[in-house]
Amino acid sequence: MTAELFGGAGTMKLFRLDASIRTEGSVSRALADTAEQAWLAQHPSGVVVRRDLGLQPLPGDAWTALAHEVVNPAAPAPREAHALLDRLGAELLEADAFLFAVPMYNWNVPEQVKTWIDLILKHPQVGVHGDWPLKGKPAILTLSRGGGYGPGSPKEGWDYATPYLRRILADVFGLDLHIAEAELTHAFWDPKMESLRGLAEESMKTGHEQAAEHDVRVAQLIGA
Repeated sequence: MTAELFGGAGTMKLFRLDASIRTEGSVSRALADTAEQAWLAQHPSGVVVRRDLGLQPLPGDAWTALAHEVVNPAAPAPREAHALLDRLGAELLEADAFLFAVPMYNWNVPEQVKTWIDLILKHPQVGVHGDWPLKGKPAILTLSRGGGYGPGSPKEGWDYATPYLRRILADVFGLDLHIAEAELTHAFWDPKMESLRGLAEESMKTGHEQAAEHDVRVAQLIGA
């Protein structure tokens, strides 16, 4: 599941989670690449631990089995479900900093991200009944939205992804969260949004600047 092994003792570790189903042309991935490069520039010997939910989504029945186990202890979840939960928790517990790259799909987080969050929330240490082991650790969230959702826009208030992720990552996990975002990304390919392409380019430029600035700051927070 993870693309790279954890480094040795004393090695700084960045956990990166990607969620876009696209590998080419993904804005959330591109913003995260900028942030990752900025972090590695500060930590040349650092290790990036990756989980790509877009390419390798988690099994949806794992959470169902683990939840059913709580209400019916006589029917324990399969060992595979517990092993998966242990791996997901270890990826977070062993990281010094975090990078989450998430696109908005259908005005909310992608299904594969919700599955990951639901599983993590069942982890005995990281989840809702844990003791906040991630509290205060720095994190970057790179967000992409195909349309515009700012004040005064026709779809103001339709973005349910950003407040939800902020609630989970900052308020539930206790991470020191920094956000880099880009809007109107569909303007790059949708002829109906061609008139918004200039605004989209400006939003993209700002998003990359935010990603680089935030991750330099994140690197400094953990002793660059």
